Amino acid sequence: MFGAMTGDIVGSIYEFNTIKTKEFPLFSGDCSFTDDTVMTVAIARALLRCCGTQETFIRAAEEEMHSLGRKYPYAGYGSRFFAWLLDDCPHPYNSYGNGSAMRVSPCGLIAVTLDEALSLSAASAEVTHNHPEGIKGARAAAAAVFLAKTGSRKEQIAEYIRQNFYPLEETLDEIREYYLFNETCMNTVPQAITAFLESESYEDAVRNAVSLGGDSDTLAAITGGIAWAYYRCGKKELPQDMKAVRMQAEQYLPAEFVSTAERFEELCSRRAQCCGAYGECAEICVK
Repeated sequence: MFGAMTGDIVGSIYEFNTIKTKEFPLFSGDCSFTDDTVMTVAIARALLRCCGTQETFIRAAEEEMHSLGRKYPYAGYGSRFFAWLLDDCPHPYNSYGNGSAMRVSPCGLIAVTLDEALSLSAASAEVTHNHPEGIKGARAAAAAVFLAKTGSRKEQIAEYIRQNFYPLEETLDEIREYYLFNETCMNTVPQAITAFLESESYEDAVRNAVSLGGDSDTLAAITGGIAWAYYRCGKKELPQDMKAVRMQAEQYLPAEFVSTAERFEELCSRRAQCCGAYGECAEICVK
């Protein structure tokens, strides 16, 4: 979660002031969390309280997104999503915007199988973004997070994405040359994954994403979620460079967001240990 939230904060000031370079201050006084972070926290909260079937998770996700979105109404939501927030009886609105992918990293982090990551991510998207491309983007991003956290090499992650979601035919330099602001899944998720694949560290991944000159906070949130899982994988403690970035990012976050992220990390750890010892978990069950 901290990977996605940090990426969102770093990219926040370049969303409508795009840049085409990796040379920029990682944090500044103008940085802030946006809707990417608010909705990522909402999905994590739904997973924290969820016990039972996928339908239970869908209801919990809708409730948490509605509740937290109304609590933080000025986080930069798109017009259709904001209308959904204001509706007391909301329904999905067939969107293929990148909002389904920006919030999905908790689904990849909590899952104990790739199939579960794909199922949870589809469910998280369908609350609002029930267009096939909206679901596809969420599934691709969550799959990349899951594969990253379970030790897959970058080549393996790239091959899985190519075979199941997007071709990933272009390099970052090629994309950067023509890329413009875009809020669709199909023109955000593959670019964000490529930014991760060409990275050398978590910070480098986020810089890659911002340097594309697009929807910077969302690109960096998606890339950051994957990169955090990858560069954290197999280490007992958070690497010092990532620890320093997390400490800086926490200064921009409400205490309740940090608390949710910490509780969610504990849940993911417990669930991984449980399922590692007793076999695959068939469904989310938190008690």
